[in-house]
Amino acid sequence: MPKIDNPLELVANIATPAGFDAKAVPIDRVCSSQPKVPLDSQSAIVIKERFNAPPQWIPEITDENRHVIAAGIISKRQTIGKETRASVLMPLLLKNDGLSVLLTQRTDHLHDHAGQISFPGGRMDPGDTDAYDTALRESEEEIGLLREHVEIIGHLPQYLTVSGYSVTPVVGLVKPQAEYVLNAFEVADVFEVPLHFLMDPANHQVRVWESDLGGRQFYSMPYENRFIWGATAGMLRNLYHLLKA
Repeated sequence: MPKIDNPLELVANIATPAGFDAKAVPIDRVCSSQPKVPLDSQSAIVIKERFNAPPQWIPEITDENRHVIAAGIISKRQTIGKETRASVLMPLLLKNDGLSVLLTQRTDHLHDHAGQISFPGGRMDPGDTDAYDTALRESEEEIGLLREHVEIIGHLPQYLTVSGYSVTPVVGLVKPQAEYVLNAFEVADVFEVPLHFLMDPANHQVRVWESDLGGRQFYSMPYENRFIWGATAGMLRNLYHLLKA
């Protein structure tokens, strides 16, 4: 096996084992020394302008979306993170007291990411015209979010996951619905988190999972009784970097 200078890069390629409890992984550090996104930069108008004319910024590369081929560790799956194209909708709800992010809790019996917090979305179908179409279709199928309630304002860079997906996070301004019709097989619940909470690095934890192969870092953003972590938290970190830039 070749020498790996950073063992975190190696373990980033290994899928999370069954029964993995992210909440039990120790907190390595909290990002409280980083600046908050100012509240006046979190309005729908400003965020829309930011996507129309984005500043120079650098997407964050974490162990969730860094993929290094290591001989002897990855055999047939040579390009983890680029096997399946997918898209999620990052819904920014237009509320009277400010924007909120709409998130879903996946059901416990799913094969991929059971019980985890995620954005509505999924893999691209042959009939989808683009990543935006995928995000809208999946959101309607999963939570009954009507397309006419969504104004797409742009997207974040593709996010590669350890489960083998290349995900396009599509960002949309969303008119709240009185009721969301959940796909009972895939979605256990839907809930909101204030955007200002998620754009405050004091709420961003870095956890390090140690195993026989080394360590793997991931972000977590616990909110009330919800535990946001992994790819969902990583995508939110990139929204943070864009709005902070």
